[in-house]
Amino acid sequence: MTTSLTGEDPSTTTTTAAAGPRHTTGRWIHGWNPEDPTYWRGGGSLIARRNLIVSIYAEFLGFCVWALWSVVVPRLPSAGIEVTLSQQFWLVSLPALVGATLRIPYSFAVTRFGGRNWTVISSLLLVLPALALAWGVSTQQSYGVLLACAALAGFGGGNFASSMTNISFFYPEAEKGKALGLNAAGGNLGTGIVQMTVPLVIAIGAGIHLDRAGLMFVPLALIAALLAWRFMDNIDAARSDLSAYRGAVAVRHTWLISFLYIGTFGSFVGYSAAFPTLLTSQFPERSPYIAFAGAVIGALLRPLGGILADRVGGARLTIVSFAIMAAGAVGAVIALDRHSFALFLASFFTMFAGSGIGNGATYRMIPAVFRLGTSAATLPHARRLAGACIGIAGAIGAYGGFLIPQGFKFSLAQAGSIAPALWVFIGAYAVMALLTYAVYARRGTAAHAAQV
Repeated sequence: MTTSLTGEDPSTTTTTAAAGPRHTTGRWIHGWNPEDPTYWRGGGSLIARRNLIVSIYAEFLGFCVWALWSVVVPRLPSAGIEVTLSQQFWLVSLPALVGATLRIPYSFAVTRFGGRNWTVISSLLLVLPALALAWGVSTQQSYGVLLACAALAGFGGGNFASSMTNISFFYPEAEKGKALGLNAAGGNLGTGIVQMTVPLVIAIGAGIHLDRAGLMFVPLALIAALLAWRFMDNIDAARSDLSAYRGAVAVRHTWLISFLYIGTFGSFVGYSAAFPTLLTSQFPERSPYIAFAGAVIGALLRPLGGILADRVGGARLTIVSFAIMAAGAVGAVIALDRHSFALFLASFFTMFAGSGIGNGATYRMIPAVFRLGTSAATLPHARRLAGACIGIAGAIGAYGGFLIPQGFKFSLAQAGSIAPALWVFIGAYAVMALLTYAVYARRGTAAHAAQV
C-alpha cells in the first residue's frame, strides 16, 4: 500500500499539512509537487510509480485494440468474408485515421475529468470496438459495416495521448523522460503482442474463430478500468492549458517536429498495420504470423532511441533513423524483384528498427528545442509549450498510420506493385533527414550548439 507523508493511505485520508499535497474524496490530489525532493522521496515517487504501472497496462491494451484489425483483415477470406485487397487496406488504415484524430481531445480529457477518471472511461470505451469486431465477423456483415467496426478501434489510438499527458504531471523534470519513455514503449509493444497472440487464440480448435479476436479483450478492458479505479489518482494541478497549445501552434518547431514524427512514429504505426496484409498479398505461400516481430522490434528499440539521443543528440539520431528506414525500404524493393521472403522480412525489420529508434530520438528533441534561448524566468513557459508540442506531434505523427497503408493501396491499384510506394517513402525519408540536418544538426545553428 502506498502511504502519504503522514503514513496514512492517501486514497482514504485527507492530509491537512500545509506543506504537502492534500488527498480528498475520489482520489484527488491537491497541491501535487513532484519537484519537492522531500515529498518525492517521502512517498510521492511511490504514488507516481503506481500510477505509471497501471497507465502502461491501459495504454498497452489501447494499442492492442488499435492494432486488432491488422491481424483480422488478412484472415477474413479464410472466415468466408470476401474483401478486395483495396478494401483490406482501408480496414487496416481507418483505425489509425480515427485514432490520430482523437488524440487531441483525449489529451484535454485528462485535464477535464482527471487522469484516473479518464483512464477508467477510456478503458471501458475499448469494450465497444472489441464487441463490434466480434459481432461484425461472426455475423459476416457487409464491407461497409465492417468499416464502421474498424473505425471504432480508433478509441485505442487515442489512449496514447491521454496516458502520456496524465503521466507527465506525476514526474519531476529530471525523471519525466524515463517515465514517458517506459509508458510509450509499453503501449507500442501492444501492437506486436496482439499480432503474436491473437492468431494463436483464433486458431484454437477446428477452423478460424475471428470473433475471439475481439472477445478476448473485453475482460482485459474491464480489468484495466477496475485497476485504474482502484489504484490511480487524479491530480488537481492538471488544468486544461489552451494558451500553451495556442502558443505551441504559433512556433514553427511544432510543425517541423510534427512532420518529422510522421516519418518515425507514423512509419511504426503504418508498417505495423500494413505488414500482415503485405505478407499475405506479396507472399501468399507464406504465413503472415511472423509479422508480429516487426512491431516488437520497433517498440523495444524506442527506449534505446531516447537513451542514445541523450548521448549523441536527438537530431543526429533522427537523421540516422531516417537513413536506416530508407535502407530497409531499398532492401524491400530488391526483395520484391527477387521474390525473396527472407530479404523482405529483414528489410521490413530494419525499417521497424529505424522507426523505433527514431521515435525516441525525435521525442527527445522537443524539450531541447523549446529550451533554446530561454532564461530561468522563461523556462517554465518553455516547458508548457514543449508539453503542448508533444501532444500535437503525437497526434499528427499518428496520421502516418493511415498514409502508409493507403500509399501501398494506391501503388498496388496503379502499378500492381508496392515498389512505387516504397520509393516515395524513401524520398520522404531523404527530405526529412535533410530538413533535420538543416534546422537542427547543421553547424552554426543554435540547435547544433545546444546538442538538440
